[in-house]
Amino acid sequence: MATLALSQTAQAAAPLVMATKSFTEQHILSAMTVMWLEKKGFEVIPKRNIATTIGRNALLNKQIDMTWEYTGTSLIIFNHISQPMSSEQAYETVKKLDAKLGLVWLNPAPMNNTYAFAMTRQRAEKEGITTLSQLVTKLEQVRKKDPEHNWRLGLDLEFSGRSDGMKPLQKTYNMALDRPQIRQMDPGLVYNAIRDGFVDAGLIYTTDGRVKGFDLKVLEDDKHFFPSYNVTPVVRKDVLESHPGLEAALNELSPLITDESITEMNKRVDIDHQSPEQVARDFLKSKNML
Repeated sequence: MATLALSQTAQAAAPLVMATKSFTEQHILSAMTVMWLEKKGFEVIPKRNIATTIGRNALLNKQIDMTWEYTGTSLIIFNHISQPMSSEQAYETVKKLDAKLGLVWLNPAPMNNTYAFAMTRQRAEKEGITTLSQLVTKLEQVRKKDPEHNWRLGLDLEFSGRSDGMKPLQKTYNMALDRPQIRQMDPGLVYNAIRDGFVDAGLIYTTDGRVKGFDLKVLEDDKHFFPSYNVTPVVRKDVLESHPGLEAALNELSPLITDESITEMNKRVDIDHQSPEQVARDFLKSKNML
């Protein structure tokens, strides 16, 4: 009877408007959330391909009800905080700041879609490189002994110019680079450039499906430069209050989204050309949620 009452309450509440961003991972999260919440009796209107700042303003202006946001994005882009923090500290910080604005950060997913440097696995194993510090050591060895064959790094344009991007990274890791060593390109092309040997290493997103599809080795950020980007359901407080059971439903979903699971799902969309809806449905069925 309690389950029936909850379902009837959910159906009586206003439809939920959910915004997600314009890349594969967010398309999967959108499809997954719609399916799961509809099973729980909620009506969801998805708004996809919404830019980060537009989605944020829409949430604050009550034009949307919820979104999947990353702790690092909120920390750096929305709150302009660049000091290093653990993933737990980052979550607690943004949760506390947004509570003042009437936004509730629910339980974060254990996945962390942050920046990292990667190489082809074969090349990394051949050179004995597993950490970013070891990559920097190799870069310097080649730069001093054989500058005609300097190693090249693939970077997206944004990271190259960001105040929390390449320059502070070089300072943290004492990474000296000659200008020709940096190859700037569209973020999506970095993966192909690593795979095809156009660059020796490149900046990637850790949960991108091409990491698995291209068999790339993600190097450990051993000096913990890159912030944590744990994806988390963020919902307006008044929406949670008017939709009983919504918080519990989302908190049941988010713990299942691990680095391994989302990377595999991203691969199935980007490499195997399956739809986000099919991938999301298969995942939820595998967890006995559909």
